[in-house]
Order: sequence, then structure tokens, then C-alpha cells
Amino acid sequence: MTRDHQRPLLQPTSSFDWIIGSDEPGAAHRIAQETSWALLDRVRAVADPEVVERVVGLASGTGIDDIAELWAGEGAHSLAGALWRLYLLRRVVSADPEGSAELFRRGAAAAATIDPVVAGAAEPVTPVSIAELCDTILRGAFAGDLGGALDRAASYCRVMALGAADLADARDAHDDDHAAQLTTRALRYSTMAHELHAGARRWRDGTLD
Repeated sequence: MTRDHQRPLLQPTSSFDWIIGSDEPGAAHRIAQETSWALLDRVRAVADPEVVERVVGLASGTGIDDIAELWAGEGAHSLAGALWRLYLLRRVVSADPEGSAELFRRGAAAAATIDPVVAGAAEPVTPVSIAELCDTILRGAFAGDLGGALDRAASYCRVMALGAADLADARDAHDDDHAAQLTTRALRYSTMAHELHAGARRWRDGTLD
């Protein structure tokens, strides 16, 4: 599934300064749409594993700032918003690999669904395996089935939400503030799971902006 967009790749944030202060209605949204579809189409058309790895690697480098500048404000109904959420998941793991692995282990243990299997983290679940899982999901978005990648990410988020809620319960009697933070995190993961699942459905029925 592709769209007939021009193919501008990500450029330095300074190149888009005019968008932030633009009076033109919808300018930032239009650029977000164009760049996300152009990047996806370009990577798929080239079909070069090295290009895919560079695009995936944006999540752990300075390129994430350019992506955030362009896509972070977009809703989950858009390709830009869906891809940004995948990059954000990887960025969270980069910022706290140990904590992310702990939440996934707890969530997988508490899950009564097949979400841990769908997410597919390698056993034993470690900071390295969680990072690799997020990379694999991103890789699948650009080089495989985007709908499948979004559904897999949704399952990952549901597991993480369960893990955060479980840890919040464990901390509630000892650290109210930390428990509250974890409860908020669980809600955010749950919301993201819903958004990613909806994005997968939109991709399949052709209504993803």
C-alpha cells in the first residue's frame, strides 16, 4: 500500500522552523503526512536492508528529534502518528532498558491473553531482548506488514500496561508517589495499545491518513 507523494526524506529540524510559526492552516499536518508516506514508500521501494537498519536506528540517535518535530503531534489515525508511536516505544526502552524488561516480565506473568506471544519477546526477557523486540517491530513496519507490526506493538503495550499496573500494586503500600506514576504509565500504555490496534485496522482497510 503506497501513496503518490513526493519523496522528501527527513531533514534537519531547522529546515522545518517555518512550519512551526506558519499561519497556513494544516501546514504541519500536511508535511507530517507527506514525509511519513514518502519515507515508508522510499524504504519499501529500495528494499535495501542497510537502508532499513538506518531508518530503524533513528530511534536511538539524534534523528529521533527530527522525527518528533515532524510527527509527534499527529493522531493515531495517521501514518505519521502510528510510526511515531513505534519510534517512541523504542525510545522508552533506550531510556530505561532495565525497567522496561521488568515491566514486560511482570506483564507477561499476569497476562491471561496471548499478547505476550503476539509481542514475541525472546526468552529470557532481558533489556537486550526488549530492545531487539522493539527494533524488530520497527523493522517490520518498514520492510514487512505494517498492520502486523502495529498489532504486535499493540500487544507489547498491553503487556507493558499489565506490568506497570502489577508493579504499582506492589509499590502501593510502600511508595504512593511511585505507585501513582506507574498507574499513569499503565494507562498510557493501554491507550497506546488501543491506538496502535486502530492504526492496524485503518492500514488494512485503506483509511490510514
